[in-house]
Amino acid sequence: AALLALRALLALRALRAAAHPQCLDFRPPFRPPQPLRFCAQYSAFGCCDPEQDATLARRFGTLAARVDAAMWAKCAGYALDLLCQECSPYAAHLYDAEDPSTPLRTVPGLCQDYCLDMWQTCRGLFRHLSPDHMLWALEGNRAKFCHYLSLDDKDYCFPHLLVNENLNLNLGRVTADAKGCLQLCLEEVANGLRNPVAMVHARDGTHRFFVAEQVGLVWAYLPDRSRLEKPFLNISRAVLTSPWEGDERGFLGIAFHPRFRHNRKLYIYYSVAVSFDEWIRISEFRVSEDDENTVDHGSERIILEIEEPASNHNGGQLLFGDDGYLYIFTGDGGMAGDPFGKFGNAQNKSALLGKVLRIDVDRNERGPLYHIPPDNPFVGDPAARPEVYALGVRNMWRCSFDRGDPVSGAGRGRLFCGDVGQNKFEEVDLVERGRNYGWRAREGFECYDRKLCANASLDDVLPIFAYPHKMGKSVTGGYVYRGCEYPNLNGLYIFGDFMSGRLMSLREKPGTGQWQYSEICMGRGQTCAFPGLINNYYPHIISFAEDEAGELYFMSTGVPSATAARGVVYKVIDPSRRAPPGKCQIHPAQVKVKSRLVHFVPKEKFIRRMESTPRPTMRTATKAPRRSRPTEAPRTQTSRPARPTRRPGGRRGSGRRRGRPSTAGPAPSNGVVRLVRPAGLSPGRGRVEVFVGGRWGTVCDDAWDVKAAAVVCRQLGFAHAVRASKRAEFGEGRSLPILLDDVRCAGSEHSLLECTHAGVGTHNCGHQEDAGVVCSHEDPDL
Repeated sequence: AALLALRALLALRALRAAAHPQCLDFRPPFRPPQPLRFCAQYSAFGCCDPEQDATLARRFGTLAARVDAAMWAKCAGYALDLLCQECSPYAAHLYDAEDPSTPLRTVPGLCQDYCLDMWQTCRGLFRHLSPDHMLWALEGNRAKFCHYLSLDDKDYCFPHLLVNENLNLNLGRVTADAKGCLQLCLEEVANGLRNPVAMVHARDGTHRFFVAEQVGLVWAYLPDRSRLEKPFLNISRAVLTSPWEGDERGFLGIAFHPRFRHNRKLYIYYSVAVSFDEWIRISEFRVSEDDENTVDHGSERIILEIEEPASNHNGGQLLFGDDGYLYIFTGDGGMAGDPFGKFGNAQNKSALLGKVLRIDVDRNERGPLYHIPPDNPFVGDPAARPEVYALGVRNMWRCSFDRGDPVSGAGRGRLFCGDVGQNKFEEVDLVERGRNYGWRAREGFECYDRKLCANASLDDVLPIFAYPHKMGKSVTGGYVYRGCEYPNLNGLYIFGDFMSGRLMSLREKPGTGQWQYSEICMGRGQTCAFPGLINNYYPHIISFAEDEAGELYFMSTGVPSATAARGVVYKVIDPSRRAPPGKCQIHPAQVKVKSRLVHFVPKEKFIRRMESTPRPTMRTATKAPRRSRPTEAPRTQTSRPARPTRRPGGRRGSGRRRGRPSTAGPAPSNGVVRLVRPAGLSPGRGRVEVFVGGRWGTVCDDAWDVKAAAVVCRQLGFAHAVRASKRAEFGEGRSLPILLDDVRCAGSEHSLLECTHAGVGTHNCGHQEDAGVVCSHEDPDL
């Protein structure tokens, strides 16, 4: 019991000592837009802008006029110190103002030694600094006087907090916990939603946002987060979906025309049943002439329909690019392994499934409902559909265009997508015109279809990042943060995983084209202890979004069913630094509201924990109906199942993840690698074993180097090779043959078989030289 009490005490002390910068307005500190003239020590980072700084300077001048000249000569420095603590990044702690419900101190909390020294010569100054009569009454008793001015939390008293390493290390930066997770917080924005699959804005200056539910309703929200009681759009009778958890069919995407303010057009992507067949439909609607918060349901025009051979892998993203064209992201048609035709739908340029499509929907009032952009990559190719912009995708779930750096514009127009994997890897791609993203030849960095993968004409593009299924089994693509409110997040691509509940991020290393991975956790201790912020979320991350100002959101649910009202919209918050006050003000255009408003009432709560909030624990999902569909990649088309077994919105992989697990699976491809490590070692390090010609074997280390290690690490889903291991550091594989020797790689190869080597099975070394690697998701140079 005593040991438990001691541990609890130590944990409490660690919690209280955790840095928690906060201003008197209960928000994070900021970098002033220009240097402060009076409280210059807080020019780099703090809680005062130039206007507040000037106010404090005037108070200092007024104080100088009131105080006796002799006293002022000795006490002016103390007065400057105390006044400027309103600018400290820890002002809320110094004034006991972490909570809006507590009374604000009139003097910052002082450390005992500083107070005792000040009391000796300048205690009369406090009558001019503070209207607190209790403080005045204690002026003659030094001990009681300084006890009154002390803080319960000694770590934050002035001036010791200025040299407190724990409080000042990484001040103003997004911090990571001991496990490397970036600590962010959340703000609840909307709740009670049924599988919220998309949130968009109209780019019309109103700063409304629109949230789509999988069941077929779209709700309009005003900037104050009030929801209109009448749906913006309701096509629930036409949408094909079900209450089954994991059903991928339904209302899947929505996009407003770039000139919506003038033409009042929007486009939606949804599943429909036609007789006994299932189709995806892209339709155009117009907003009602009588109510700008309601769609004219009679205005629907079907722009494009594509038959779905199975009920999963339906894609669902719609985006308009800076070029004004509509981008449509389709899945490969479903089942497992893209079994349709000789090479699958994704590699078939004459099929619209497994593609990124690009069409022109302008000037479509007469004639064709859409036109083909003249620079589409396969225009003029008789073997290809002209709508195709990129191919080789499995089931891209949630894509976004980068707005670009707010100052330089760098990165603008880049197209990021999360592509859901089959059995091993999830990936993030940068989509470019005419490129092939590899499916079904490749899954992540690894070969999936051996014959296709070896085809030199494939010319596929590798993802910028891939992760194995031990980290998550269904990627949800996100956004590059380009908002105004949180400058530290600028350039950070934030995405997630529907199955594991992980929030993740990538940041590009300038000039290298490489991406640094960091997981995102909810802040520990007091990190998220700001009014209105929370540090937890529901586990099934369905989608990400930007508002009209560029701030970042995501949607998740506790029950992934189209009829369960457990979905929440969260805003991503950086508690370490905000933009200066006034910089990010918005001025929404007025909207005439005819519907009754439902005012937003947050329901989620801040949970006080000692450590970073771990990824949310998911409850066991209700299994979808069993089916007889094979779970490995079939080579001939099978009959289409009558029931869906997939996750909401078409993001999941083959049906095996929701139904009964199968032990069957495709044989490893030539060149596949695995790591074998002694017990107790962390993942990402071990002896390299390679699969060639139907057998596993080891690699000798004669020429083994970090370039070869990089090939192995990339195949396994790691972003970085820390080092190449030699001389059987991770044990000898004596039960296996030595398959590769004298391996020399450039570092960009897809597998070790593409590197030069002595020949499969040819070697002049023994198992005491078996090679290994140490891989990492983190850049070892940072």
